[in-house]
Amino acid sequence: MSGQQEPESDVMEIPPPPVETISVSSSDIIPSEDPPQQIEVVQEVIDPLPHTKKWTRSHPIHQIIGDLQASVSTRSKSASSNESMQEELNQFDALKVWRLVPRPKGKSIIGTKWIFKNKKDKDGIVVRNKARLVAKGYRQEEGIDYDETFAPVARLEAIRMFLAFAAYRNFTVYQMDVKTAFLNGKLKEEVYVSQPEGFVDKDRPDYVYFLDKALYGMKQAPRAWYDELSPFLVKSGFNKGSIDTTLFIYRTNLDICLVQIYVDDIIFSATNKSLCKWFFDLMTSRFQMSMMGEINFFLGL
Repeated sequence: MSGQQEPESDVMEIPPPPVETISVSSSDIIPSEDPPQQIEVVQEVIDPLPHTKKWTRSHPIHQIIGDLQASVSTRSKSASSNESMQEELNQFDALKVWRLVPRPKGKSIIGTKWIFKNKKDKDGIVVRNKARLVAKGYRQEEGIDYDETFAPVARLEAIRMFLAFAAYRNFTVYQMDVKTAFLNGKLKEEVYVSQPEGFVDKDRPDYVYFLDKALYGMKQAPRAWYDELSPFLVKSGFNKGSIDTTLFIYRTNLDICLVQIYVDDIIFSATNKSLCKWFFDLMTSRFQMSMMGEINFFLGL
């Protein structure tokens, strides 16, 4: 409607970015006999590229630590790795994990491979070089190589509650590790695996191993381990948790011992240290254990 002022808009006008004007002679660009002319060049202000703020392939050589001429050595070829592999196979013999048998007809053979890992402490310092022979479980077929695979695993919330209760009762919490825990689990299925690389029997290279116990990497390995550990603790006087079946409780008239299972790691506590020592002696009488002392860190928390 004429004669009336339009209402002010709520939209704020944003001024254009500043433009830097630089005087450049055209003779600096294209030689010419004509008089020099002044042109305007718009120079944009650009942030430095992200790769200029971090390490790149063009990192200065003088800042590289180490001998550049030294050859790269892999763990699989080192002497410590060979010793670790032999130690692993010695565990197989001690626990009677497998038997070398002629290759059966019409049976699937699961492959094996070596896995190398550096075991570190809470400060990140390498304390042990580990070599583990694992089965290629992804090649297992349900109903043929395995049936039941379920195994209870403690939730991290349950572990936090365990530690909180121990702190409230002023208990000392200890941690220990079961060496080659899965190798203790007995198999119910008929499973064959190939001979490990680097350790093939020269006289019987076409033979395979029949498994009496589980290997790491197999789908039923956690279930087989839990089925071996749980009855042992119950037979020794422990009661299994009604809600958390990875929690085991041992009671006497005045004392109590709490045990929390997290796959092959075990944390435990009791009202007195003598009961803790009893539990450790109980476990070492049946399994090969590695005592880690009082707990001061736990992976995953």
